[in-house]
Amino acid sequence: MTSVYGVTYVGAREQIKRRLKERGVIAEDSELFGASCYAAKVTLTALGEMFEAARSIMTWLGDCAKVIACENEPVRWTTPLGLPVVQPYRKLGRHLIKTSLQVLTLQRETDKVMVKRQRTAFPPNFVHSLDGSHMMMTAVACKKQGLYFAGVHDSYWTHACDVDTMNKILREKFVELYDAPILENLLESFETSFPKLKFPPLPERGNFDMKDVLQSTYFFN
Repeated sequence: MTSVYGVTYVGAREQIKRRLKERGVIAEDSELFGASCYAAKVTLTALGEMFEAARSIMTWLGDCAKVIACENEPVRWTTPLGLPVVQPYRKLGRHLIKTSLQVLTLQRETDKVMVKRQRTAFPPNFVHSLDGSHMMMTAVACKKQGLYFAGVHDSYWTHACDVDTMNKILREKFVELYDAPILENLLESFETSFPKLKFPPLPERGNFDMKDVLQSTYFFN
């Protein structure tokens, strides 16, 4: 699941290691680590082949974030619903406070951004901001039609008698959201905010018809 959110090799390795440890098949720690490394490499390679387009988008998002962060600027964007978002990741500095009893050490954010953190965090943060936009659009539409709505992350709930109606609404709102040129709008906002920076070209657009989602039984089930 985390592959399309830009999971790293280390993250994949640790996930696999935990699952292997739960099964209890490999007892030796060194052997468990080696198996996790191998499985992570094979898994990420396979996912890269299966989800080439998604991976290229994640890479593009990360590359754009790096361009911005290297200028000591935090990555910021506006969601399709107009919510401004700023990534707060900055390097921490030590601040000593001397008292008559002891010396206290506090950690405070500095003016320098964490380039690596800005880069790795942006793809999942951006995707989650789109997920949140979809949820809010669905919730508002449900309210307008008199449906009760509850949700946690990507799990949407309503009364059993209204599930079919909600399924129709959430598909319609998904198509409405992603019919918009989201990446093009993001790039335009970056170029407007940082006119002197050069950003990588957009990933190639596919030919999938978003309206097919409206007829997809298991798209969101």
